[in-house]
Amino acid sequence: MSSEEKEKYSANSLVRGLEIIKLFNESQPSLSLSEIAKQLGVSRTVPYRLLFTLQNIGYLSQDEHTKRYSLTPKVLELGFSYLNSLKFQEIVQPYMETLRDEIGASCHLSILDGQEVVYVGSAPIRGVSAVNVNIGLRLPAHALANGKLLLAYQPKEMLMQMFQITNLTPYTDKTLTAPGEFQKQLETIRQKGYSMTSGEFHPGIRSVAAPIFDRTGKVLAALNVVATESAYQEDFIDKIALPKLLEVSQQLSSHMGYSGGNMFHQKDI
Repeated sequence: MSSEEKEKYSANSLVRGLEIIKLFNESQPSLSLSEIAKQLGVSRTVPYRLLFTLQNIGYLSQDEHTKRYSLTPKVLELGFSYLNSLKFQEIVQPYMETLRDEIGASCHLSILDGQEVVYVGSAPIRGVSAVNVNIGLRLPAHALANGKLLLAYQPKEMLMQMFQITNLTPYTDKTLTAPGEFQKQLETIRQKGYSMTSGEFHPGIRSVAAPIFDRTGKVLAALNVVATESAYQEDFIDKIALPKLLEVSQQLSSHMGYSGGNMFHQKDI
């Protein structure tokens, strides 16, 4: 379908409504009509009817005193409907739990959504050394092992566009923010077939991630292991977690119909 045809069939009000929902986040949990209009780059009259509709069907609420809008828990239904449709998670879950039990560290499953990773599965450990996440959590892809891994397998056109429209935010002094160096790192990750980070998003947290491919060779998701530097021996990620993680990611890729052979080079481990 040509771009003209896509434009012809595009429902602008639906697009605008979804854009409004996506404006709300941790840094701006509530928004006024004028703030929403400004961030959308439109006049106040454009989002007014959409806000009324979203409020009427239960996705937004408005404070009677401040007149500011906030998301309601009903928005979660949209995400959960998607998550519940993924039988893939049910397949991966026992593998993650076995991996967690064998190495004694939390394992997570995530997918890429734009410039963020979204966690869709988890096999957490308990205790002070646990690094656990909630299902549905979104984090910046460029600062995470799983995020970098998923980005490494994206089309170069998509990555070029991403680097043109956004800055790579530093979260610690170890976060790689230079676009040129970052792209080189993604290429190295793709060649090796796995990704590692140490303290790039949060100090003292190390992680390693490996891909799960479908039968066409497309990356479905990233499987990663996380550990705190204080609770695990220095070579835990390299010597214990990585070999087991690669073994499991290959098993899952094979289960999904992938037949591309080894996804990593033994000499790189």
